[in-house]
Amino acid sequence: YFWGFRLYLISTPDGMPVIWGLANPKIGEREAIAAMLDASSDLVCDGQVILADKGFAGKQFEAFITEDLKAHLLRPDRKDEKPRFGDFGGIRQWVESIFDTLKGQLGLERHGARTLEGVMARVA
Repeated sequence: YFWGFRLYLISTPDGMPVIWGLANPKIGEREAIAAMLDASSDLVCDGQVILADKGFAGKQFEAFITEDLKAHLLRPDRKDEKPRFGDFGGIRQWVESIFDTLKGQLGLERHGARTLEGVMARVA
């Protein structure tokens, strides 16, 4: 059981948030991120590299990134597929540190908001 919203974040390599969104936790992460990228497609340049985690594996999502956005998707290989991208161990620690900063230092884990507007204001 999950109550609330799931926060999705797209950031620059140095951790600066570029696009963020709140979504129903029942929506899949690929669908949520695809909707965010589609709505903000002017922020994605042709040939840009988008780094994601294993959860973003899927032919439909990869086609959206490569064909619709004209970008390149890089993600760690899953155990059940042929090796393509390799392991992103060091990068994963870096990504987790960005999330830890946002959740811990900025108080997003315990934001205290009582309305959707309050949550959005706190995230922003």
